[in-house]
Amino acid sequence: MNFGECIKTTIILLLAMLMVCNSADEYMKREHSLVRPFQGVGVNLPNWDFLGHTVVTSNYIRLTPDLQSKSGALWNYSPCMTKNWEVHVTFKVHGKGSELFGDGFAIWYTKERMVSGPVFGSKDHFSGLAIILDTYSNHNGPHNHQHPYLSAMVNNGTWSYDHDRDGTHTQLSGCEVRFRNVNFDTHVAIRYENDILSVSTDLENRNEWKNCFVVNNVELPTGYFFGLSATTGDLSDNHDILSFKFYDLDTDITPEQIIARANIIPNAKTFEPPREHKDDPKPGMSNTKIFFILLFGMLAAVAVAIFAISYFKEKNSRKRFY
Repeated sequence: MNFGECIKTTIILLLAMLMVCNSADEYMKREHSLVRPFQGVGVNLPNWDFLGHTVVTSNYIRLTPDLQSKSGALWNYSPCMTKNWEVHVTFKVHGKGSELFGDGFAIWYTKERMVSGPVFGSKDHFSGLAIILDTYSNHNGPHNHQHPYLSAMVNNGTWSYDHDRDGTHTQLSGCEVRFRNVNFDTHVAIRYENDILSVSTDLENRNEWKNCFVVNNVELPTGYFFGLSATTGDLSDNHDILSFKFYDLDTDITPEQIIARANIIPNAKTFEPPREHKDDPKPGMSNTKIFFILLFGMLAAVAVAIFAISYFKEKNSRKRFY
């Protein structure tokens, strides 16, 4: 192969690679996506708003710092007019706490945007979908799962997220996850196609998705907004977003169908109705507390015994003297 043919082959390969990149860009909608390096650092972010304690850098967007009582949020400008879609979120949750940490963050597809509130930094009684990654280590109530925990909730605006029970009374489904304080990027994928909601994770740096749950018959309208929010309370963590990638899965769908879909009220056919709120049983004493109670009891008994012995010795010595 001569020099001219080498140049021609190289140009063809470069054009083919460019076509592949362009097709990928068309598949990933940039108006709903965030990729590094982030532009508009500290002032604004193309296609996105942020509020609260959110800080934007070129490499990450920090929804909250590792400090108490902080909250932050990030919201897309544009309503999603896609019926079937998939979202990939790359994130890192990390902090100085080794045993106690919290509270977590949420990924939203809701009617409301840019409204602060008590549900991981965003609005309660929301209308739409919440994917919640709850890291609160001192979890509320007796549950059959450990934390961190990933769950989904669909709301039509009438239900409240029950923080005292980690939302387990209104969740669609969930799974245990381990993503905190790892030295690699962690990922969650949310796929909504033909009214089927599925969530997968890549939390072990294996570059492969692991299924968390699949829920059928979930109806979500078009025209809602994507967002992310996080909060800290008495416990804290850094909640960092590294990328948010939106993929359009629609094929052979008409504009009329997209518009008609906007009138749907969010619901899930298999959604478990809210159960009665019951108070936690009063916790028993911990082993540490029991140990100190026994220790103080023994010390008190020894002190009484020493006093009694000293008293009787002194009394007997006085009898002998007289």
